[in-house]
Amino acid sequence: MRVLLLSAYEAVSHRYWAQHLMAQLDDMSWTLLSLPPRHFSWRIRGNPLTWWLKEQATLNQTFDVIVATSMVDLATLVGLFPHLGRARKVVYFHENQFAYPESSEQMPQVEAKMVNLYTALSADCVVFNSAYNRDSFIAGARAFFKKMPENLPIAKPLTALRDRAHVLPVPIDCPVAPNHSAVPRRIVWNHRWEYDKNPRDFFAVLFALSDAGVAFELAVLGQRFRQVPDIFAEAEQRLKAHIVAWGPQPEAAYRTLLDSADIVVSTTWHEFQGLAIMEAAQRGALPLVPDRLCFPDLYPPAYRYDGTQDGLYQRLYAWLTDPASRPGPVDTSVWEWPAWREAYRKVLIPVS
Repeated sequence: MRVLLLSAYEAVSHRYWAQHLMAQLDDMSWTLLSLPPRHFSWRIRGNPLTWWLKEQATLNQTFDVIVATSMVDLATLVGLFPHLGRARKVVYFHENQFAYPESSEQMPQVEAKMVNLYTALSADCVVFNSAYNRDSFIAGARAFFKKMPENLPIAKPLTALRDRAHVLPVPIDCPVAPNHSAVPRRIVWNHRWEYDKNPRDFFAVLFALSDAGVAFELAVLGQRFRQVPDIFAEAEQRLKAHIVAWGPQPEAAYRTLLDSADIVVSTTWHEFQGLAIMEAAQRGALPLVPDRLCFPDLYPPAYRYDGTQDGLYQRLYAWLTDPASRPGPVDTSVWEWPAWREAYRKVLIPVS
């Protein structure tokens, strides 16, 4: 079985998924083509041309299955290499552009949304990493087309797409040797340093806890870019008495800090699965996530707050000052590869 894996915008979570997918289904013959995660608007529209110019030898080969991320303009690529249309085409949605919260500084990503839609419609099998991702894609596409100048009959095709879609999360790897040695009251933030992760709410709550004299330690990890929201510089100064780590870490140091985490927090406005939270929870941290997006499908109410600053403050205050108020550890085995390996195999090689 020859499989071509296409990742047009290889962000960290996309690379994690691709590498583990190939390792878990290692009885298949894999060929991977990927592009760096930069210049988003060009990358999502230009990836077929880039590969057409640079990867003719690979793309002129014959494959049984094509697995593409939703950033791949699959419809155009198959137009450039028509023989690829004979392969089974599976598209994996880590996220969708219809549900991405646009900032006031961004232009609406109309072309990115259309690439998502064309790619889904040109696939034989569409897979989303969460039910929230699937449902927000369908709802967002419907709302998008209501704003278009033509009254296209898109409702039935979108309903059909939803009905035939699969939901398979990005599984997390099984820990080789769990080494959880939590430091009491150590809070970890391990998300991208961007506005859509809503760091302002997170730090506002920590400012209030610090001002109230609540004891805690803080490790702010995650991926940092050239442009960082101003709140990070303010937080580094105001919370310096609490900080034990600040900024991206080498892999080994990052894992050690996750092992030391007592609580891992999300305040995000944009999440389709939340791999960073899952990994921290797998290593023993208690997750505290907002009651929105993908989280209600993944975490019981004991690990969710109402999504407001006040709700987060109240829950964190209780967990930090009254250990008896805490729930027990999360069972993360349901997110690990053994639970999902055969489901992935079946979408690549369906039972006839």
